[in-house]
Amino acid sequence: MISFYWHIIFLLAATLAPLVAGAEAITVDDAYARASSKLAKSAAAFMQIKNMSSTQDRLLSVRSDFAKRVELHTHVKSEDGVMKMRRVDGGLALAGNGNLILERGGDHIMFMGLSQPINDGDTIQLVLIFENEGSFEIEIPVHLKEMAASGSRSLTHTHSHTHKNSTKHKHTHTHLD
Repeated sequence: MISFYWHIIFLLAATLAPLVAGAEAITVDDAYARASSKLAKSAAAFMQIKNMSSTQDRLLSVRSDFAKRVELHTHVKSEDGVMKMRRVDGGLALAGNGNLILERGGDHIMFMGLSQPINDGDTIQLVLIFENEGSFEIEIPVHLKEMAASGSRSLTHTHSHTHKNSTKHKHTHTHLD
């Protein structure tokens, strides 16, 4: 009889394991949005997206009520050597066990036609849409100051998000600004 119960417990664990493992397959770190001024009509978001799964995924799009249009963008060098921003069609690849870095001068999220004034310290809601993991909700801070790569001061921010098959939860990160 004990063997029967262990068999049931094993089957339940095997059934639930993919749900638990999939819940944390994607993580987001160091996320923030930035605009050039409080009166700006556009803004951008930057972050590091980590794929904790061995399966490749793709960030297909981003939604937000923060702007009329939200697009994935990158920078490309034109024939005359000038860097220009371009919309990315088809999404951004996220390698299995890899990172997707959204940063200034590279791949990033672009907000056009802001729906409200942007203020330093505000937070905005985003929905990241992945090919395999589905929708991923996050809340990120707005920083109007340029984030220096070398870092001149310590900054702590909190973002909250919801994974597929999980509840909303928060993370706090400290990094250099």
